[in-house]
Amino acid sequence: MKFVNPSAVAAPLSRYSHGVVTPPGGNRLVISGQVGVNPDGSLADGLEAQMERCWRNLFAVLEDAGMTKRDLVKYTTYCTEPDAISLFREVRDRMLEGHPAAATYIVVAGLASPDFLIEIEAEAVSD
Repeated sequence: MKFVNPSAVAAPLSRYSHGVVTPPGGNRLVISGQVGVNPDGSLADGLEAQMERCWRNLFAVLEDAGMTKRDLVKYTTYCTEPDAISLFREVRDRMLEGHPAAATYIVVAGLASPDFLIEIEAEAVSD
């Protein structure tokens, strides 16, 4: 995997890449949007807990497919809290341990349930 951050484009504002080149013939995994629902069906309490649970759920899907967070190519985050980008970056950096996948962050008016504060979908590719 090659991370692409050309000098002709302003540097990313935090730990992500403008583009990612994946190996030919790699295994591609598309992960549906994950929300802050715990394995027992309960909702994680509060925005930070929901962020962490989204990542844990993504990692569980990756693991079940034989992949790791290092195989993440792109993720898209939908958040209902307009001022949450700094918190999101903190949680993301901690959970991804610096892995700079391509990323998009979108503030939305709502998600599938009014109790969901954040949702993260992703794509991964392994050799």
